[in-house]
Amino acid sequence: MTSEPHGPRPAHGPRPTLEAVAARAGVSRATVSRVVNGGTGVRAAVRERVRQAVAELGYVPNSAARSLVTRRTGAVAVIIAEPETRVFSDPFFGRQLRGISRELSAADTQLLLLFVDHRDDYDRIGRYLAAGHVDGALMFSLHGDGPLPAMAERAGLPTVYGGRPGWPGADREPRPLYVDTDNRDGARQAVRHLLARGRRRIAVITGPLDQTSAVDRLDGYRDALGTADPDPHLIADGRFTAQGGEHAMAQLLDAAPDLDAVFACSDLMANGALRTLRAHGRRVPHDVAVVGYDDLEPAAWADPPLTTVRQDVEEMGRLMARLLLGRLGIRETESGDLTPVIMEARLVVRESG
Repeated sequence: MTSEPHGPRPAHGPRPTLEAVAARAGVSRATVSRVVNGGTGVRAAVRERVRQAVAELGYVPNSAARSLVTRRTGAVAVIIAEPETRVFSDPFFGRQLRGISRELSAADTQLLLLFVDHRDDYDRIGRYLAAGHVDGALMFSLHGDGPLPAMAERAGLPTVYGGRPGWPGADREPRPLYVDTDNRDGARQAVRHLLARGRRRIAVITGPLDQTSAVDRLDGYRDALGTADPDPHLIADGRFTAQGGEHAMAQLLDAAPDLDAVFACSDLMANGALRTLRAHGRRVPHDVAVVGYDDLEPAAWADPPLTTVRQDVEEMGRLMARLLLGRLGIRETESGDLTPVIMEARLVVRESG
């Protein structure tokens, strides 16, 4: 009589069952179910025997049955309140999604990506969240009083936000969980650096002021200048895009031709500003110094290389995912706490300013 061979199950043959795993591990079916579905109350040695039997037989849990036991879908919605074309053209979003994806993958949790191309998309997303297709949501690049946070609240869906909450009611208890960079301090560092270099007519290219990151960076610009009412001719909105940075820089040169520096509140806008300055015959940094924000790929591509404010965008995404997994009871956060995270911003000095 020969013993049953160990090792992975061949590709052919019947799919292994929970009962087969229990027989191989020498435990009950209920014990296997608890181990497979992440339950507690199983000794470490027994848990290891079950995991070994699962690996040897090539057992794959039935996702529908597993959801009935755990009441979880094993999926998280990642909602970016921007059009798809903007998301895939801006390296900020790619870096943040990479951090999110790696953290969710390590927890065997799927990522479902949703965009807002049109106002009608809000209704579609709201229905999807309310239908119980996901265990939680990560939302970022929110604008003003957009309906996404209220939709998540109505659905009773655990949610973590990218960026300081600024929608009506965000200051009510319990406060929303979020991850952000200290945008105001980052902007202060950028403008103080330009002042220390002897620049006195410093313009700013903002992002959309219905986003808290853009508001905070504009406030940091004001802080560094020491005035709540800077020259309005030195302020232009670049929409956080390269093309917007080009147009904003042209507007600033028309309104304030004597400007000698510009703080662009993203590296993409800074690159657009550099193109416009070259087209107008302005030398960087000799005639106009330029500082960006993010320290992503566009900073390295810039000519000259950008002085910029670094924020760890990939780590922001990872921490967002880790906070949500903590709320869902899947993984603990590093600190053990479920509280908002404000990350440090740091000036990186290069050739442009």
